[in-house]
Amino acid sequence: MSVSKGGPILTLEPLIDAIRSGVEGAGWELSGLQKTTSHQFEGRWEGDSTRSAYLFFHVPDGPEFASVDVYLDETSRGLTGNLALVVDLVSLGGLGGIRDVLAALATASAREIAAERRRPLTLRFRMGDVDREVATAETEVRFKVRLDRDVIHSGPAGVTDLAAVVMAAFSRILQSPEVTVLADHDE
Repeated sequence: MSVSKGGPILTLEPLIDAIRSGVEGAGWELSGLQKTTSHQFEGRWEGDSTRSAYLFFHVPDGPEFASVDVYLDETSRGLTGNLALVVDLVSLGGLGGIRDVLAALATASAREIAAERRRPLTLRFRMGDVDREVATAETEVRFKVRLDRDVIHSGPAGVTDLAAVVMAAFSRILQSPEVTVLADHDE
């Protein structure tokens, strides 16, 4: 995939191409791509439209418990987005103390992702049915990196470079002791 080195990215498609170039260059393959368009007819954003893209990546012959999700948004206020490493963890019953788990995962993120980027972290729990045993709830962590406007304005090469740097950090996170001990290797 060819990424131009021109000026700032102004629309969704060149942003998708630049992100794909960086992520795929790190050895991940596109699993899915979804684009949506929304129009707000009432309320605060009346008359605004939004175009969004969701990209999903996996590593061929890689761990089944890990994927990368990318969310990109084009609004009248500009482009934004984030990249997320998604890791399925052991069930809630095998996780241990939530406070300690969250602290350990935050430590891995802080160590591997540069501090000048926003690095949100999400820990999710899911029960397939409310009648199931709570200990069997599925758990997932999302290590995120925001795609700031300064990077988008730097152009396609800057976005591709950032995506490559983030993917290298995600690779180190996947290999970190904080994650390897909690990852759901049974999938």
